[in-house]
Parts: sequence; C-alpha cells; structure tokens
Amino acid sequence: MDQTAGMHPLSLARRRWARLAVAFLFFLNGVLLATWAARIPAVQARLALAPALLGSVLFSGAAGALAGMSGGGYLAARYGSRRIVTLATFSLCVMLTLVAVAPSLPLLIASVALLGASSGAMDVSMNTQGVAAERLYGQPILNSFHACYSLGSLAGSLLGGLIAGYDIPLLPHFSGVALVGAILTLCCIPGLLPSSHDQPAGERTGEARRVIFARPSRATLVLGLIAFCSLFGEGAMADWSALYLNNNLHSGAGLAPIGYAIFSVMMMVSRSVGDALTARLGAALMIHLGGLLAASGLALVLLAPWLVLAFCGFALIGCGLSVIFPLTLSSAGRFAGQGQATSTALAAVATCGYTGLMAGPPTIGFVASFVGLRLALGIIILLSLGISLLAGAADRQQARH
Repeated sequence: MDQTAGMHPLSLARRRWARLAVAFLFFLNGVLLATWAARIPAVQARLALAPALLGSVLFSGAAGALAGMSGGGYLAARYGSRRIVTLATFSLCVMLTLVAVAPSLPLLIASVALLGASSGAMDVSMNTQGVAAERLYGQPILNSFHACYSLGSLAGSLLGGLIAGYDIPLLPHFSGVALVGAILTLCCIPGLLPSSHDQPAGERTGEARRVIFARPSRATLVLGLIAFCSLFGEGAMADWSALYLNNNLHSGAGLAPIGYAIFSVMMMVSRSVGDALTARLGAALMIHLGGLLAASGLALVLLAPWLVLAFCGFALIGCGLSVIFPLTLSSAGRFAGQGQATSTALAAVATCGYTGLMAGPPTIGFVASFVGLRLALGIIILLSLGISLLAGAADRQQARH
C-alpha cells in the first residue's frame, strides 16, 4: 500500500531536505546528552556530591525524561511536532548550560530534571517528524535516524573526553556545544515538516486531534512491551557488561570496557543498514530475528570461556537489539489506533521503552545479589526470546487495522 497516498505533494528536493533536517535533530540529541554524560564526574566533583546524592540527580533526569515524553506527545498532537521539537531542542540547549552553573544540589536536581524533560519532549517530537518523513518516502528510513543519534552520542562522548582531558571547565564546554547546536537548529527549522504531515493521510482530521488521549490499541501495547524488553537489555549492557567481563572472565580493567564499545559500534552500524533490510524482510521478521540474535549473542557471552568469544557475543547483541526500538516506533506511528495522534502513540511506546532502560540495571543488580551476575544476565535472554514471540503478535494486531 502506498503510504504517501493522499498527502500534500512535495518535491524530491523538499523531501530530502526534511530527511536531512530530521537526521540532524537525532544527531544533535545524541551530542547534547553525551556531552552531559561525559562530564558527570566533573559535575559531581564541582559540588562534592556523594554517590547517593549523585544518584538522586541522575534519577531526576530519568524521571524528567519520562514526564517529557508524555507531555511532549500531548503537545505535539495539539500544536504540531515541528513547533514542539523546535522548542524542546532550544530548551535542551539552555538546560545543558544551566546544569553547568547550578550552584547547589537542589538547583542541580531541578536543572537536570528539566534537561531530561526537554530531551524526552524532543525525543517524541523528533520521532514524530521521523515517522512523517518515512511516510513521505514510502519506505523504512527511521533506523537511519537512530543511527545518526548513535553517531552523535559517539561524537559527544569523544569530544567530552577530549575536553575533560584538558581540564576545560563545564561552562565553556556546555555553553559552546549548546550555542553551536542552537545555531544549527535555526538553520534546519525550515526543513522540518509542517503539522499537516504528523498524521497518516486518512486520519488527518479534527476528530483525530480530539482523541489525543484515546485508549492505546492492542498493537500499541504489544509494541510498548517489545520496546520495554529491548531497552531493558540495552540498559543492562551499558551498566553491567564491563563488570561481568572484569569479574567473571577476569579481563582486567583495561579490556573490560571493550565489550560495551563493540556493542555500541555494532548498534550504530546495524542501524545504518537496518532500513534496507527492513524493506526486504519486513518489520515483524526483523524484530523476530533481532530478538533471536540478541538472545544468541548473550548466551555466547555467558557461556564463553575466552574473551574473544565474549566480544563476538557482544557484537551479536548489538546487531540484534539495534533495530528493534526504532522499528517499534515506526510501527506505532503507522498503526496509531482509533484515531489516536501519532505523537501520543509514539510517546506511549517510547515511555514503555525508557522505563525498561531505567529498570534494567537495578533489576539485574538485585537479582545478581541472590544468584550471581551470570544467571542474572540470563533475564535478558528470556526477554529477547520474548521479543521474538511478541513480534508475531504485534504483526497480527496491526493487520487488523
């Protein structure tokens, strides 16, 4: 079925401009968040925060992100994703600068919460733009946008590490990145798609806007569960992979981070080719295979007696999990049920996913305290297999729309 049917005709040059503008937003979001993450030690040192207090700061950012996703979904449905993504991007730039100058713990918590909320609103609205651009092209392209986010995260991390190595203070670092980001955002705003493209052609009506809070369809709920399982695994890899390699495979401190580095690189590479594979195989089969690949990779990691095999396992996990979350968002955008606005459907799936991202590390830690880290990480194998099973259910639910 032609997804562009009934849409306002746009020239090929205009569609390419829109795609480039959306890709930049994903890249910038990755840069800004990685800039903050890379300098967390400096923020902690500046205010002499104990680990527990730093934990409260990080929790405020996560809570703000979840609130921002829900609020951003509503606002994008009400006022259009173009307007909200612009405001959220500028807000994220401002909040990043405020974090650098927060003089006390309460103000730092407030600043980081607003940073998270801005990022959450930007996440939902830029994905709404991405889904709209995908409809215009009539083929999968959302994975390429998420690859841009991964590239931005890598760039922000490397730049942050370089700047931290030269002991450059937080304010010039954060404000410089934020200023460049805001200027480039101004340049790309004209390329963003208007609100008339936020909804599928058949649902671009006043009725669709009035049912912003419609009950999510079963397909949306299944996609949310898939997103939860996928990002649960991503969060666990980020926080526990190095510890597992160091403590269980005795890699040493120097080699322990390599597992997650391989995982991250393969995530980015796989997302860059994920759209072409999805066009050939379909989203449901890609999610199914991704879950199986991630489960196989983690099984290899947990059973491997040698580091080289474990590193291969991390590469497989990165390949498997890479496309799943973007595909759940793409599917949610195409199958928002009962006239529900695309942005709120995306917000529902994204909120489920990022809840999994937050829940993964502490859950693994809690279970590991009883059965050990190797068995605790086996939870991710079960969730990955669950993703494969749910892929078929999501496909059947979507086929009814």
